[in-house]
Amino acid sequence: MVAKNGEETVATLFETKVAKGRVLYKLFAATILVGIILIWIYRLVHIPRRGEAGRYAWIGMFFSEVLFGLYWIITQAGRWHVVYRRTFKGKLSESFGDKMPGIDIFVCTADPILEPPSLVINTVLSLISCNHPAEKLSVYLSDDGGSELTFYALLEVSKFSKYWIPFCKKYNVEPRAPEAYFAQKIDANESSLKQEWTSIKELYVGMRNRIESAAVMGSIPKEVKDQHKGFSEWDNKVTKQDHQSIVQILIDGWNPNSVDIEGNRLPTLVYLSREKNSGWAHNFKAGSMNALIRVSSEISNAPIILNVDCDMYANDPDALKDALSFFLDEKQGKSICYVQHPQRYSNNTKNNIYANVAHVINQFELSGLDGFGGAPYIGTGCFHRRDSLAGKKYSEDHRIEWNTANDNTNGRTVEDLEEASKVLANCSYEKGTLWGKEMGLVYGCPVEDIVTGLTIQCRGWKPVYYNPSKSAFLGVAPITLDAALVQYKRWAEGLFQIFLSKYCPFVYGRGKISLGAQMGYCIYLLWAPVSLPTLGYVIIPALCLLHQVPLFPEVSSFWFAPFTYVSIAYTIYNLFEDLMCGNTLKGWWNYQRMWLIRRTTSYFFAFFDTISRQLGLSEMSFVVTTKVVDDDVQKRYEQGIMEFGSSSIMFVIVSTLALLNLFSFGWGIMSIVLELGMLEEFVLQITISGLLAVLNLPVYEALFLRSDKGKIPSSVLLKSIVVASATCLIPVY
Repeated sequence: MVAKNGEETVATLFETKVAKGRVLYKLFAATILVGIILIWIYRLVHIPRRGEAGRYAWIGMFFSEVLFGLYWIITQAGRWHVVYRRTFKGKLSESFGDKMPGIDIFVCTADPILEPPSLVINTVLSLISCNHPAEKLSVYLSDDGGSELTFYALLEVSKFSKYWIPFCKKYNVEPRAPEAYFAQKIDANESSLKQEWTSIKELYVGMRNRIESAAVMGSIPKEVKDQHKGFSEWDNKVTKQDHQSIVQILIDGWNPNSVDIEGNRLPTLVYLSREKNSGWAHNFKAGSMNALIRVSSEISNAPIILNVDCDMYANDPDALKDALSFFLDEKQGKSICYVQHPQRYSNNTKNNIYANVAHVINQFELSGLDGFGGAPYIGTGCFHRRDSLAGKKYSEDHRIEWNTANDNTNGRTVEDLEEASKVLANCSYEKGTLWGKEMGLVYGCPVEDIVTGLTIQCRGWKPVYYNPSKSAFLGVAPITLDAALVQYKRWAEGLFQIFLSKYCPFVYGRGKISLGAQMGYCIYLLWAPVSLPTLGYVIIPALCLLHQVPLFPEVSSFWFAPFTYVSIAYTIYNLFEDLMCGNTLKGWWNYQRMWLIRRTTSYFFAFFDTISRQLGLSEMSFVVTTKVVDDDVQKRYEQGIMEFGSSSIMFVIVSTLALLNLFSFGWGIMSIVLELGMLEEFVLQITISGLLAVLNLPVYEALFLRSDKGKIPSSVLLKSIVVASATCLIPVY
């Protein structure tokens, strides 16, 4: 509340603005829709009769165009009601001062090899040093790998933080992940800053070297183990998949004696490794998050929870204030369940070679879903209201006393809290409860975060998507094509499973969330099946061109207009939208290539595996994306050179489709030279094959010209030539 003339007035802590130009866009979209309908009509009216060449090819094209059209209609949910949010952090400080609510921060890691502790500690240090009252800030690290090395790394963090936090606050350091900070060029004009900078860097490098040395040796030195009781939890019986619950409070932030080198209070820091037993399902990241929710409720029990991936450091130390501006707003804050930030990366390249930065999704689509009240929870960079995660339904009468003291720790020792928390992280704790169903994150889907967000919204809560100009959190993007495709395959598979489950937004969300929000969710849930029309358009026109079977109207025909208008208008708008979001022209072109590669590989395998699973032919598995970087691979990534290097079946498909369209385009050009009459009839087919060939130039380079380790292996080249050549001989019916 803000005092004015002796009276209290309600503080407005954020504003929402509707994007301009919606009417113009709707008119443009209407013309595209008319064009799509005309294309459908053309296919139906001109389909070859039974027995005529190309009949089944036309039917395939018709289904591809229908699916493309329907999917385009669904994607309009991300454009029709775009809104932008802006916070007023100054008013937040004026209104609440230090009377801020507590925040519990969850960091999840699963494998010390794929997610090195030296990476994890940077995330933790960036979060523990954020601008928030220390006594109201707690950081929990969930180690699903049950690694003694990860525990040791966090123990080192608890010591180094006594130096790092006051240094960050004193000089307003940004970013507060030491590795990222010390990699910058610092203009240290002040002698005191220069001296402290050197001293702190030496402390950090020493800590990092000790952790990495322990990782290389595969064990923790005995003299280190003797320094902390927590190491006694690890004995010969402890394995990644079989161990007891481990809870260690490394900094008890509620204790007035837990201070940094300048005498200021330190935030709470907790290590958790929930119990693992082969006889119990552990439910992957969802199970880890639910254990964190319960354990944190026993120790700090903050009303706001932030969860981030272990590779996603805090880039903005005021990000917590931004989030609180939404929750603490007197008018709208009480209905907000979570504040979701976009997923951004620290290792982006200028031209976005693997399309890791989703410019349009971040700036338009997710903002459009937010306009319909359906911003999805994407699993990281999200601030939650604890009550909404606990399964409570939204009520107009529901209010939170933000500034209530946490009584959990009163009169209890650290050992008491640790023992009480261990029970909450046991495998058997959830048996017979609503955890994983109506409480916490939902079990049963690989992309459990999306389902969780949907169920929370269906209980009446309202989410917020917040895309600040300064990225709040930065993660690590894949730097090889294989890693990028595996990641998208996992996402697309999990999303399509949701669509086929009881949580399909059109079924589960009916009458609970708006139709626009239902459609918005399906933009992503239908990634997998959209691979089918894409494959149809990549294969059928090329094959029919080789057999001289026309699929499109002649240039002089009226029906030529809708095909050209839809293609050109959509492409120009897509380019304009991407450039407006900050992408480069080359970055947009790279995105088109990755759009094609993802749909014909990752999404296709996701579709195939999901259908197989529905038929009971395979089991669900979880894939951790590696964060380990090879120097040569890193160098090629920074140069914008695509990294193949393996004999993945996905690369066989990419190469085969590239060669098929190269053969087709070459045949089309040769036919035009020999017989000019073909141009009128086959101009669109030649154009499609030509564009696909140009789009695949990096693939041809990797097949035939490159000699580095990132090239496409000769075994893949041989398989692709054989398959593409055989495909060319397939008759067209």
